[in-house]
Amino acid sequence: MAKDLTQQHIDSWLTGNYDQETKKEILRMQAENPAALSDAFYRTLEFGTGGLRGIIGIGTNRMNKYTVGFATQGLANYLIKCFKQNIKVAISFDSRNYSPEFAQISANILAANGIQVFLFDSLRPTPELSFAVRHLQCNAGIMITASHNPKEYNGYKVYWNDGGQLVPPHDKNVINEVNKIKEVRQVKWEGNPELIRTIGKDIDNVYLTLIKRLSLNPEIVAESKKLSIVYTPLHGTGISVVPQALSDFGFKNVHIVEEQAVTDGNFPTVKSPNPEEHAALELAIKKAKKVKADIVLATDPDADRVGIAVRRNDGEYQLFNGNQTATVLFHYVLSQTNINPLENNFFVVKTIVTTDLINQMATDFNVECFDVLTGFKYIAEKIRQYEGEKQFMVGGEESYGYLISDFVRDKDAVSACCMIAEMAAYYKTVYNKTLIDQLETLYRQYQYFKEDMVSLTEPGEAGMQAIQQRMTDLRENSPKVLGGQPVVLLHDYKAQHTFNMETKTTDRIELPVSNVLQFITADGSKVTVRPSGTEPKIKFYFSVCENIAPEQTLEEVDRILAERIATLKKDLGL
Repeated sequence: MAKDLTQQHIDSWLTGNYDQETKKEILRMQAENPAALSDAFYRTLEFGTGGLRGIIGIGTNRMNKYTVGFATQGLANYLIKCFKQNIKVAISFDSRNYSPEFAQISANILAANGIQVFLFDSLRPTPELSFAVRHLQCNAGIMITASHNPKEYNGYKVYWNDGGQLVPPHDKNVINEVNKIKEVRQVKWEGNPELIRTIGKDIDNVYLTLIKRLSLNPEIVAESKKLSIVYTPLHGTGISVVPQALSDFGFKNVHIVEEQAVTDGNFPTVKSPNPEEHAALELAIKKAKKVKADIVLATDPDADRVGIAVRRNDGEYQLFNGNQTATVLFHYVLSQTNINPLENNFFVVKTIVTTDLINQMATDFNVECFDVLTGFKYIAEKIRQYEGEKQFMVGGEESYGYLISDFVRDKDAVSACCMIAEMAAYYKTVYNKTLIDQLETLYRQYQYFKEDMVSLTEPGEAGMQAIQQRMTDLRENSPKVLGGQPVVLLHDYKAQHTFNMETKTTDRIELPVSNVLQFITADGSKVTVRPSGTEPKIKFYFSVCENIAPEQTLEEVDRILAERIATLKKDLGL
C-alpha cells in the first residue's frame, strides 16, 4: 500500500505541471538512489499545527517551492474564508538555504490572491515577525525557518492575528485547506507586486524601543557598563538586532564572535546551530576566555532561543540548561517587579515539561502559574485568554525559549538576551554574585531540581510507526514502578485525564488533546514522553528533586539525583 502511494506521488510529479529540472532530478534518483527517492515521496510533508519542517529537496516529503506553494495557497484560501477582504500578512525569513526564495514565493502567492503582504527586506528574527504581525495589524504571519535544526532543513511557521502560532480551531482549519491543494495548477503563483510592501528598519526601531523599556533596573545597568559579554548569532538572524538591543539596554562591552556573525545557511563553524548543544558554543567560550567575559549569549538561527554560559571563579565557563536559565530569569522578574499583594493579577506561564521549581517560586510571590502543553503557542494562547484581565510577566520552556512582556507572542531571544545580561549585571553589582551563585541560592531556598531529556530519532516511515507503537505500548502497559518508586499518577493528555493509581479515580485534564504521557512517582519524580510535533523523534523528559541539607554540597545532591535519573532511564530501556 505504502509502496503504491509512493509511486503515485512520483508519477504525479513526472506527469504533472512541475518544472523540467525537478523531473530530471527525479529520473536521476530513480536510477542512482531509489531509496532516497522513496524517502522523498513516501508521504506528503505534513503541514502540522506549527506549519512545515523538513529536509530541503525535491519530493512531496521535502521542503521545496512546491510544498511551500501548496501551503501558502491553502493558507490564503483559509484567510479569505475568515476575513473576506482587506487581508494583511507579514513575512520574514532566517539565514537558511532557500529561506529568501521561499519567502518571496509565499509573498507572490498571497499577493496573487489579493492579499496585502509586508515582506522584510532581509533576514529578521522570529520574535520580530511575531511583533510585526501585531504592530501592522495583520491577519497572519509567515516565518521561513527550521529553528535550530541542522543545515539540511528548512521550515514554514504560520502566525495568527495575535502574533502567536496557530492554535485551535485555526490550526486544524488551515491544515484542512492546505490538504485540499493537490495540484500545481491550484496555486496562484504569479503575484501582484503592488500588493507587496518591503519593511525593515521601520519595524526594527519600534521593536527595539519596546525591548529597551523592559529593563527592571536601568540604573544598575548604567553602573555596570564594564560587564563583559560575548555574543554569537550562530550564523543566524540575531546579528540583525541583538547587538543593537544590548547596546540600547546600556551594555557597551559586547564582543561578537565574528566567524559566526556571517549569515550562512550551511552553518560552517558548527555541526548544528543549536544553542542547547555544548559544541555550538565552543567558539564563543574560546573568545570569552580570551576577553574574560562574565557571560556568553548564543542565539539560534531565527533568534527565538538563547543559550548561556557563565564564568566561574576558576575562569572556566559553566553552561546553563534551559531549566536553569528559566529558574533565574523567572525569579529575577518576580523579585524585581513591584507586585501589590492586595491587587495581584500577575501571572507566569511554563510548559508541562519545564522545571516545577518555577511553580514553587510563583507561589512564594503569590503569583499565578499556568502549566500548558509543550509548544510556545500555548503560552501565547494563555496570554490572549487573559488579555485585559490579568497581567502577563514572563513565560518559558525548557528548550531555551523565554518571553518577557506581551508585545511579542512567541519566544524571544532578543529581549531574553537583554534581560539575562541585566540579571548578570544586577547580581554582580548588588551582591557580587554570578548567576551560578544565584542558581545555588534558589536551589537551597526551594529545592534542587535536576532535569534531563533523551531524544530518540526514528527516521523514515518505519521510524514513525515505531514511535506510535511505543506510545501505544506505554498506554496499554503503563509502568507501575519507576526508579524504585511506585507510580502514583498517570497524566494522559491524549485521553485528557489523570488516573490516580492509589485511589483508582480519574480526573479530567483541562488542556487540549496532545499525544503526551506523564508519570509521577511517590517521591515526586516525573517522566514525560511525547513524540516531536515537527521531527521524527520521540522525547523522554526526566525531572527529579531533593531538599538540600545545610551541610550538603550541590555536588553531593547532584550525584544523588543523577543516579535517580539513570535508574528511571534504565527502567524505560533507554
